[in-house]
Parts: sequence; structure tokens; C-alpha cells
Amino acid sequence: MVECLEFVTNFLESMTMVVDWSCRRHMVVDDRDRVNVVDSGGGGKKYELPDRCIISPAYDIINIVGTGFHQIGYWSNYSGLSTVPPETLYSRPPNRSSANQRLYDVIWPGNTVRNPRGWVFPNNGRQLRIGVPNRFSYKEFVSQVPNTNIFKGFCIDVFIAAINILPYAVPFQFIPYGDGHENPNYTEIVNLITTGFFDGVVGDIAIVTDRKRNVEFTQPYAASGLVILVPVRELNTGAWAFLGPFSPALWGVTAALFLILGIVVWVLEHRINDEFRGPPKKQLITVLWFSLSTLFLSHKEKPMSTLGRIVLIIWLFVVLIINSSYTAGLTSIFTVKQLYSPIKGIERLKDGDDPIGYQVGSFAEHYLTNEIGIPKSRLKALGSPEEYATALLKGPKKGGVTAVVDERPYVELFLSSHCKFRIVGQAFPKSGWGFAFPRDSPLTIDLSTAILTLSENGDLQRLHDKWATKNLCTTDDTKIESKRLHLRSFWGLFLICGIVCFLAFVIYLWQIIHKYRESVAVESASNGQVTSHSRRLQTLISLIDEKKDQSRRNRKRRKLDR
Repeated sequence: MVECLEFVTNFLESMTMVVDWSCRRHMVVDDRDRVNVVDSGGGGKKYELPDRCIISPAYDIINIVGTGFHQIGYWSNYSGLSTVPPETLYSRPPNRSSANQRLYDVIWPGNTVRNPRGWVFPNNGRQLRIGVPNRFSYKEFVSQVPNTNIFKGFCIDVFIAAINILPYAVPFQFIPYGDGHENPNYTEIVNLITTGFFDGVVGDIAIVTDRKRNVEFTQPYAASGLVILVPVRELNTGAWAFLGPFSPALWGVTAALFLILGIVVWVLEHRINDEFRGPPKKQLITVLWFSLSTLFLSHKEKPMSTLGRIVLIIWLFVVLIINSSYTAGLTSIFTVKQLYSPIKGIERLKDGDDPIGYQVGSFAEHYLTNEIGIPKSRLKALGSPEEYATALLKGPKKGGVTAVVDERPYVELFLSSHCKFRIVGQAFPKSGWGFAFPRDSPLTIDLSTAILTLSENGDLQRLHDKWATKNLCTTDDTKIESKRLHLRSFWGLFLICGIVCFLAFVIYLWQIIHKYRESVAVESASNGQVTSHSRRLQTLISLIDEKKDQSRRNRKRRKLDR
């Protein structure tokens, strides 16, 4: 408006200079000259010299609108721009200050009083018809002010902010779609663009494949995607809570490895270590005691063979990892509130038979039936957050639902005031919200650039925070049933330990077989005949069970000690 006033003032002053110069050229200064007062019509007067030059020129300023016009003020070289006729100002002292220069509002093309920013978006001189879903629930995103054509909400604010960034004006009007008593079908409102009923659609419109086939979407201004909403209950720590950190399979494999380690170390140490010798009962107890005591690093039996020491070092490293993981998991169970839900993700929902809720008008119904393969008979339409809560708390056995599948922004808004529910699993598919326009519309690219600008300068986040509902739930540390450690988390570690034990056992077995062949060859040479099979078996068992002579090794150690 300021630029407009400056332009009008400069233009009219330049015209006055022309008039004044023309008058000076023809003015004859003579005492006979007189000033005549001439009626200009309409009750106004103008002052002329005899040669009809204007002394106090004044102009009416009109605003041409279509084929008509209306007056928005006056201009005179005495007072400048004003909304008061100049004749009433001649009796006052002149005031040409910028604060005193004013006109009535100018009506620009498109019947708007907003100043144009350049060329107007070409649309045959008419306003764009922008469809807006008239929602029943989640009105924080988009809603119609009752008994008006005004819309408000997060999506509306983003659209208007993006329009204001464009270097040209876009005359538009919002057209509601839906009766406001239930959420409209969003695919239907998008398809009305292809018929020409709407020039665009603004709102919480999810960008999905079926809709993109017919229209174009702008850059997403909000992250979306379907998530699973389920009721949760607090998981109490019972008498068997200490088993919680590990899965049953991990417990079983760990116990088997303890036993295998004890057997391998016994085999490797039996011939040279007195602590691993004795009656069968004692040796069995030694195997069990040694393997379990390594868990607490309290074993008194010290391996003497090189192979036994290598196996034990690897096993102690495995025990260290198992100990640390178990301690961390158990601490989490006892210190953090655990929430439980039988639903873990979309696969669990797909395999079950319980009913599933979805929001009326959402693309969730189409996605669950056509993409996931869930029968339509299992889906139940829900229209408001209150219906969500009621159906989830009832459960499938009492006419409710086992879970609700909806878009993340709605669920996050729902969770801000409903604390007995949680999101489980990952979002699917990952998409976003955008504004829809006909194919090849220049607004698609320009608005996408404007949305990126809003995101980069932080305005998009500020608009989100403006409409975000304050979280009424407590922020205590809770989580959905802490994940147990499974066998797949340790299979690499167990594999390394198993390979080391296997190689040590193979090397030991090769050593025994080598000694066995030597013994059989010596015995056959001394007897002069082939040894029987029973005799060979007896020789093999004696080699495995006999005490290896360590006197030579002990003498070497005593010499080194001296």
C-alpha cells in the first residue's frame, strides 16, 4: 500500500509541474489580472487565472474494478493524498507528512485488498477452487469455522504460508467437501481434480500410489505412514523375572555350551592333570563344577596343557559377554516400567483373526486389504479418537478391536491425551502429506519450493508446534516389553568358541591316534604277530586313560626355577 501511495503522489505531482509550467509560459503579469472562482460541478470550486490556469489543482482518485469504478480518495498540491475533499483542507495548515497521506483500500484483481506481488496466476480471471476435507475428527489439522467459508488448522496454515512465498498472486477460494459429521473419503476428493470440479485439494492428504496416478503432489510437508496402535498393560516382575533377559533358546544353547566346555577341557587335561583324574563319580562332578564355576571365574582347577589353556581363554571371553548382557537386561527389567502387548507388528496382525480398526476415509482400508492381504471382513471403521479408545479397551472378545492401523500424525495426536496405548512395530509404508493439483500444474513445483523454504527457515516446525496438542501423559520411563536377547545375538560368539573347541579336540585326537599307532607297531613287533581288535581297543583306552609321565617336564621346570 505504501508503494502505491508513493506512485500516485509522484505521478500527480509530475502532472502538476506540467500544468504550472504551461501556465507560466502564458501568464501575463498585469494589475488588471484577476482570479476567478469557477464552479467545477458537484459542489466543488477551482481557482483560475484569466487564461484558465489552475492555481490549486486537485484530482479525484478512482479505483477501476472490472467495468466499474469507485472513488478511494483525493489529491491536491496543497495537502497531498487524503480521504477528505481538498476544499475542507484549505483552511487548515498544510500537512504533507507521510503519516497523513492515506487512501481508502484498493480492490485489486481477484476482489482482494492484498497488494499484488507481480503477475497473477492465469486462470481465466477466476479464483481457483481449492477443495478442503470437512473433517469430523482431528480438527487440529484442518477444520471449517462454523457458518463461514473460513478454514483453519495446521494444513491450512502451511498452505497459506507457502502461497505467500510465491512471487505472484494466486486468487483462490476454499470449497468444503463433506458434511462435517464424518470424515470424507480422501480418494474421492482427490479424484474430483481430474473431473475439473476442483483446481486443487489442500489438507491432510496422504501421498499414495493410487492417488499419484491421476494427480500430482507437492513436496511432503509432514511425515506420515501407517502405524499400529495397541492397548498395553504393565508387566509385573514375578518370581521368574530373572529368566527374562534371555530367550529359552539362548538359555538352552548356553547351558549346552557349559557342558561341552567341561567335557572338552576334561578330555584335554585328563592324561596330565591330577585334578581331572580319579573315580568316575569324582570326574563327573569335576566336569560339572569346572564348567559352572567359570561363570564366576572361581574355578580352582588350572589347565596344564596348551590346548586346554587356549580353550579356556576363549570360553572366559564368552562368559564375560554373557555375564554383561545378562546383568544389563536384568537391571532394565527391575528398574524400567515394562509394558506388554501381544501384538508386535503387522505380521502378527496378518496371521490373526481378530478385528482391526481404521479411520473412516483413510487409505488404510485399501492398503490393508490390497497390499497386506487382510480380509475386509476383519476391518472395522472408526470415526473419532473416542471410538479408538473404546474399541481398543473392549478388545476383540467384547466387540472391539485388537489394534488400530492409522497414519502416524493422527496416532501421535491421539497418544498425547490417551496414556494406555502405544505404537508397536515400524511405520508402513513410509509416506507423507502433500497438496494435490492437476498434472503439469505450475503450482506443484512452485509450492514444493515454497514448502522447502518453510522447512529450511524453521517456519514449518513453528506451525507444527502451534497446532500440536500438549502431551497430557506422564513422561516416566516406560517401554514396550524390553526385547529379550535371542540366540541370533550371540551366534557369532558361540561359533568362534565351538570352532576353537573342535580344533583343540581334533588336534588332541590326532596326537592320541599317533601314539596308538606307535604302541600297536611296537607290540606287534615284539610279539611277532598281528594284534587282535580287542587288544587294540584295550590299548587305545589305556592310552586315553593313562597318566602321562611329567617327570621330565617337571625336572626342566625346576632347572629353570633355579
